[in-house]
Amino acid sequence: MSVTKRFWVALILSIPMLLNMVLMPFHVMVLSNEWLQFGLTTVIMVVAAGPFIQSAWASFLKHHSNMDTLVAIGTVTAYVYSIYAMLTDQAIFFESAAFVITFVLLGQVLEERMRNNASSAVEKLVDLQAKDAEVVRDGQVLRVPLEDVRAGDLVRVKPGEKIAVDGTITDGGSTVDESMVTGESMPVTKKVGDKVIGATINGNGTLTFQADKVGADTLLAQIVEMVKKAQTSHAPIQKLTDKVSNIFVPVVAILAIVTFLVWYVFLDASVANSLIFAVSVVVIACPCALGLATPTALMVGTGRAAKMGILIKNGEVLELVNEVKTVVFDKTGTITIGKPVVTDIVGDENHVLQIAASLEAASEHPLATAITQRSRENQVTVSAVDHFQAVKGKGVTATVAGESAFVGNAKLISNNQMTDELRQRMTQLQREAKTVVVVGLNEQVIGLIAIQDAPKATSKVAIEALHARGLKTVMLTGDNEQVAQAVANQVGIDQVVADVLPGDKADAVKQLQASGKVAFVGDGINDAPALTQADVGIAMGSGTDIAIESGGIVLVKNDLRDVDRALALSQKTFSRIKLNLFWAFVYNVLGIPVAAGLFYAVGLSLSPELAGLAMAFSSLSVVTSSVLLNKTKISPKNQFA
Repeated sequence: MSVTKRFWVALILSIPMLLNMVLMPFHVMVLSNEWLQFGLTTVIMVVAAGPFIQSAWASFLKHHSNMDTLVAIGTVTAYVYSIYAMLTDQAIFFESAAFVITFVLLGQVLEERMRNNASSAVEKLVDLQAKDAEVVRDGQVLRVPLEDVRAGDLVRVKPGEKIAVDGTITDGGSTVDESMVTGESMPVTKKVGDKVIGATINGNGTLTFQADKVGADTLLAQIVEMVKKAQTSHAPIQKLTDKVSNIFVPVVAILAIVTFLVWYVFLDASVANSLIFAVSVVVIACPCALGLATPTALMVGTGRAAKMGILIKNGEVLELVNEVKTVVFDKTGTITIGKPVVTDIVGDENHVLQIAASLEAASEHPLATAITQRSRENQVTVSAVDHFQAVKGKGVTATVAGESAFVGNAKLISNNQMTDELRQRMTQLQREAKTVVVVGLNEQVIGLIAIQDAPKATSKVAIEALHARGLKTVMLTGDNEQVAQAVANQVGIDQVVADVLPGDKADAVKQLQASGKVAFVGDGINDAPALTQADVGIAMGSGTDIAIESGGIVLVKNDLRDVDRALALSQKTFSRIKLNLFWAFVYNVLGIPVAAGLFYAVGLSLSPELAGLAMAFSSLSVVTSSVLLNKTKISPKNQFA
């Protein structure tokens, strides 16, 4: 039977006894028959309290104790004594056993409801999936259920529809709202060759794309799986909680016995009153709140992170983040764009680009690709060339519109072909670790094109945010010292470790760990050994290709600024776990003396039923504290938060 049904059974059967308590001062008795009270309480004990008793007994057989142990001991003690008292014409308190069970179940019902709200992140992600898709097969467009879409299918999606699975656009162009998966609020422009993500929403154009990943392989499915694992994982601090609970329960049982003996033997209280104090101690001390402190905060924190496009794999990561002193970055594709782009053009920009792009149009060299890409962006018209010739190790020459032209490096020209001004400018660009291409016409250099794997626009802001947290930043790269240092200077990196072979990156991380805990940020594929070696591995997502196995945190948006957000959210979640544990422990410590009757002389005491109610609301307060994680501000030091 579900917790909710057990609660309603207990509540309905307890109402007559509750009315007795409320109306007693007015000398009104709704339920005066002791045998009827016994019958109602017996049903409550069997139906509603049964699982508590079974759990406590199973733990006892294994020589352990748990939270159910205290509930079972308290209610069974009150119930059994009341039977004895009824048979010997003494005061009974069946209502105490009934109310304790009712209030404990009330707390569990409220906890379950709030925990369901807290874990709704996974359900909301699953609900994002399209239910069907239009597939082009044998020249016909068919609408099929989502599970029937196969890798390689051509899928058509109209404006306003959900994209069914991950794929690559083969026809059409549009804008796509990816916020539900990546957390990115602005629509992303998509064209032929671009990747699309399942569950995102197509904008104003019709797209046809080839399905690359379906079913469990889609980005959304991977996110859902990771969030599920994170929400059911245990932070190491949970082990401490389990140990405390295991010791705490026997200690409380001893305290309850001592309480009974003190009241009965030394303070001459009746058996009934002494037992009430003892049962109150057992009930108030139930460490339910301690047990909820970690999993609820973990559930809320990882769920919120997923909505932001930050996937936290487990609770252990949350603890380690708090000890990180250094953040190490891979350079290519992490700090930088990952491909060469034109950064500077010296001379008549369009004319220089036209000559260079005309000669490089047929080349597949990365530098040539950068030049032709920039010419397309500038809408420069490429001219036909004649007498094309490649000069090995230097560049290319050709005739453009009847004039001789050349594009290449400095080895392609002689001293008298370049002015002193251009030569000074080339030297300056080279000092900035940029590759300089010279462009000439009729034996004279007319301009320069500087090319570099430039930093992402967000990299500098991301590094500044980490510095604001007091973290040291390091760039680890296989590039030469000059290029690496130039990039580091642009984004504000503290330390550069250059000329490192891919296989040696893990060793470099290990050396940095001698100074404290290290987080490594990389692409999750080539950097897998370094991500594994680091105390906290942060893998940058790349569209639909997310390396789930690499790193403890995955940044879906491939945005370096999310490193700061991930660290901030992890720290907030772990801080909330500690806060929950503190208040849950304080509650138990403060509640036990009151329940034991230490302040009875000043009129402050707790009956078992009130102790049960207080315990229920203590658990509820812990869950509420965890849910409030959804409202906390993330990364206040960061200007983009």
